[in-house]
Amino acid sequence: MKIAVLDIGGTSIKAGIYENGSLRDCREFATDAYLGGESVMRKAIGILKGCCGFERIGISTAGQVDSSAGVIRFANSNIPGYTGTRIRDIMEKEFRVPVAVENDVNAAALGEAAFGAGQSFRDFLMLTYGTGVGGAVVMDGGIYTGGSFSAGEVGGMVVHGGQRDAEADIFSGCYERYASVTALVNAAGKLDASLTDGRHIFARIGEPQIRETVDSWIDEILYGLITLIHIFNPPCVILGGGVMSQTYIIEEIRKKLGKQIMPSFRDVVILPAQLKNTAGLLGAGKCAEGADTLHGK
Repeated sequence: MKIAVLDIGGTSIKAGIYENGSLRDCREFATDAYLGGESVMRKAIGILKGCCGFERIGISTAGQVDSSAGVIRFANSNIPGYTGTRIRDIMEKEFRVPVAVENDVNAAALGEAAFGAGQSFRDFLMLTYGTGVGGAVVMDGGIYTGGSFSAGEVGGMVVHGGQRDAEADIFSGCYERYASVTALVNAAGKLDASLTDGRHIFARIGEPQIRETVDSWIDEILYGLITLIHIFNPPCVILGGGVMSQTYIIEEIRKKLGKQIMPSFRDVVILPAQLKNTAGLLGAGKCAEGADTLHGK
């Protein structure tokens, strides 16, 4: 079955064809998210019109997604006006094929479950570290969505209660503010303004001040993992985001974690994500395989 797949992010839209468990014809386009949700949908339609002969569409997207209706329940200001967008209806009306829509971290987790680091586990947690911190809960091979399709919002865990001021910032004192790559870059930038991304920071990990900054950031990552592991008792936690390709991070987390969780939880396996930029596309393809019904008019 030929499925056209998209992975819509705030910076780029990735596209490809998913067929028989593999991807081909992968391309990438600028999202131009600042133009708003309607513009993003027009661009997505244009990309799909460049594909031929597909039988279904699978879409992984930023934002909280009601996957049963294919609607964006909430999206932050990275894509203005995206909240409420009825992606499935729009795409099914345009292309007259079944469409599946899923949150990007959930889709990535499904990709890892089927083809990547999660293949040996029916249950696992997946966390992604980038501009913010995203999460997905995989149970019995599927996504636990919660009561309103928003489960896994791990960036909202309060880890520094003394910094909490929800009226000013709903994420104040929360995991996302301390464990994201944004937080690492902000901390490193105070040492050297040229340290503007993770790649530059880890290129200088041998410098004592840089290493100390990175180690403090890894401790922040651990605070969230300790809480989640004690709540869910997962057999595996998969860590995604480009920065997790740095073996130093994974090694330090494994080394420190066992000392900070109860002995009965220490069998948990910490793994880096394997699929990198293709995880969301592969997950979107898996979702679309089950999209048998055409809902659009």
